[in-house]
Amino acid sequence: MADTLVSIVLERLTSVVEQQIHEQVSLVPGVESEIQSLKSTLRSVRDVLEDAERRKVKEKSVQGWLERLKDMAYEMMDTKVSFCMPSPFIRFKQVASERTDFNFVSSRSEERPQRLITTSAIDISEVFGRDMDEKIILDHLLGKMRQGKSGLYIVSIFGTGGMGKTTLARLAYNHRKVKTHFDERIWVCVSDPFEPARIFRDIVEIIQKASPNLHNLEALQQKVQTCVSGKTFLLVLDDVWTEDNQLWEQLKNTLHCGAAGSRILATTRKESVVKMMRTTYKHPLGELSLEQSRALFHQIAFSEREKEEELKEIGEKIADKCKGLPLAIKTLGNLLRIKNSEEEWKYVLNSEVWQLDEFERDISPALLLSYYDLPPAIQRCFSFCAVFPKASVIERDELIKLWMAQSYLKSDGNTDGNIIRCKMHDIVHDFAQFLTQNECFIVEVDNQQMESIDLSFKKIRHITLVVRESTPNFVSTYNMKNLHTLLAKEAFKSSVLVALPNLLRHLTCLRALDLSSNQLIEELPKEAMGKLINLRHLENSFLNNKGLPKGIGRLSSLQTLNVFIVSSHGNDEGQIGDLRNLNNLRGDLSIQGLDERRDQGCGQALQPHPNLKALHIYYYGDREWPNWMMGSSLAQLKILNLKFCERCPCLPPLGQLPVLEELGIWKMYGVKYIGSEFLGSSSTVFPKLKELAISGLDELKQWEIKEEEERSIMPCLNHLIMRGCPKLEGLPDHVLQRTTLQILNIRSSPILERRYRKDIGEDRHKISHIPQVKCRCD
Repeated sequence: MADTLVSIVLERLTSVVEQQIHEQVSLVPGVESEIQSLKSTLRSVRDVLEDAERRKVKEKSVQGWLERLKDMAYEMMDTKVSFCMPSPFIRFKQVASERTDFNFVSSRSEERPQRLITTSAIDISEVFGRDMDEKIILDHLLGKMRQGKSGLYIVSIFGTGGMGKTTLARLAYNHRKVKTHFDERIWVCVSDPFEPARIFRDIVEIIQKASPNLHNLEALQQKVQTCVSGKTFLLVLDDVWTEDNQLWEQLKNTLHCGAAGSRILATTRKESVVKMMRTTYKHPLGELSLEQSRALFHQIAFSEREKEEELKEIGEKIADKCKGLPLAIKTLGNLLRIKNSEEEWKYVLNSEVWQLDEFERDISPALLLSYYDLPPAIQRCFSFCAVFPKASVIERDELIKLWMAQSYLKSDGNTDGNIIRCKMHDIVHDFAQFLTQNECFIVEVDNQQMESIDLSFKKIRHITLVVRESTPNFVSTYNMKNLHTLLAKEAFKSSVLVALPNLLRHLTCLRALDLSSNQLIEELPKEAMGKLINLRHLENSFLNNKGLPKGIGRLSSLQTLNVFIVSSHGNDEGQIGDLRNLNNLRGDLSIQGLDERRDQGCGQALQPHPNLKALHIYYYGDREWPNWMMGSSLAQLKILNLKFCERCPCLPPLGQLPVLEELGIWKMYGVKYIGSEFLGSSSTVFPKLKELAISGLDELKQWEIKEEEERSIMPCLNHLIMRGCPKLEGLPDHVLQRTTLQILNIRSSPILERRYRKDIGEDRHKISHIPQVKCRCD
């Protein structure tokens, strides 16, 4: 976590020096050398942070040092670096110098964290809920399925740490049918690093019951081939982490000499490993059901216990708390097996799981291994998720924006993919909160309890605010002056016109602010908002406010803003000109409040960024379209919707847009004719357009395409929607017969419906080749 903060500060210092060189401005004598010295310190600190993060789990002194280091790093992030060395930078060097007291191991060294070595031994009486999983794995190990594409039949079990992957592999490995089916059974705990030579030695030692006195890789490969040649074998590779295909090929190519029917059974936490191995069958392992969880807990916690009725209900609640994670159930079951009083059981039930020493000892290593396997930047992204309340549904795009606001991501990157939203397993969420102690909080504002809240609020950097009272008291939250993230979505149950300005006035370090869906927020505080100069992400959708404060124009770091409301109430609120300073905006932006009286010239001034991908224009009040809709300003535009632009008598030359894929024209009552002005002058008209929807054009009578020269028009058109055009007399033959049209949808357009009606329509023959025609009269 600290690694990312240090990296951000290092980048800031580098940019200061580069700016100095570019602007040919000299720093105060001695400051430049101080910056270079601090950069060297930052690099040295970063080299030992990986070891420090590992050791903080068990060493309080290391944890304390890391907390101070992070506090100083945050202060440096919040301090402007100009032409003198600010005091937080000097204090950071003092804290950083203490690293030598801990004898940290540099990340450049080859020392790695110790991992548990697994074996095939198992106590079957302590396994519950995996009968179906075991049957599926056995079917693949014992069945007559053909070999995989690689020549080996590979079965992979994958899932999060503590889910029971190794247990399932042990069940299969020790099954009586497996013992008699294979000539040789070999169990190898692979772990990390993946070392082919060590794996070869383990294979030979297990088969020959003697350690091979060989060290050369070629000699070891030949020995393995001698041991398995012509035999059916089951090789279990437990806990595989590597994604290095070259290392995997060394192992795989050595095993081809086994007899048909040989199998490899691998366990891994990473689906990328499953793909790298070209797995024949992959088996995702999920949580236990509620009943299975309770049965497993009961088997362990109530073993050899005479009186159980008084503790049974508490035990079920404790098992439910583990959310189907077998390792967690076993850990708490073993803990409570030796505890007899109801008070001790209730203590465990009511405790945060990471407050329990046994949980930290047994569960922490399982999750920490996965955590340490992540790159430092991704570690930081993961731990930030502790700011969301447990069981929250987290929207992907929202999460990416919040990460960017904290500088955890270099850019918005490629957000394509199948993941739209996600949830964290409760214990994984607890683990994230364990990693971010004193940094990420869910804060409940309650008048009765606020006075007792710890003043360590000043260390909090990221919070979700939950308001329990109708008239909240925010006094204690004013201590959170170092906040970087404040999420208060749907938080306020009453008017907060007095409380909100006082709250925000103190948060000058804020990077991300979510006030969305608070209908009782009638306006954002003018003076307070203007002070949030570090703000990068502002969620202000679904508020009941009528304008943005005038100070919004000073927030030049803003990257995301949902809604910009142009004020009609005078000079104290934001005007359209305030947008000129918000040059870092990206993503979606809705501009509201433009009306007929004030539209003149505004449309022309709102020329969008050339990389704009989607544009929606509603209630445009001018008669003339702005010039930028006719030029190259929309060269990257893929989606365009024009709605309720009632005063415009014609359409702009949208056929010139080179990559436009979706076009919607809705409720434009002033348009009576669509002709060549719509096509523009390009040699290819609408070259990428796939879907065109024309709806609610009550006065439209004619749509014509008159071409003296042969031009390619809508060569990619796939879907045409005509809806609510009661006066339209017909559709252009070119669109119907000279495009790749696959779907034609006609609704609430009586003349068109009659003209293209099935069997009896006069122009039905013009659309008979279109695969899907949806017409109400058919």
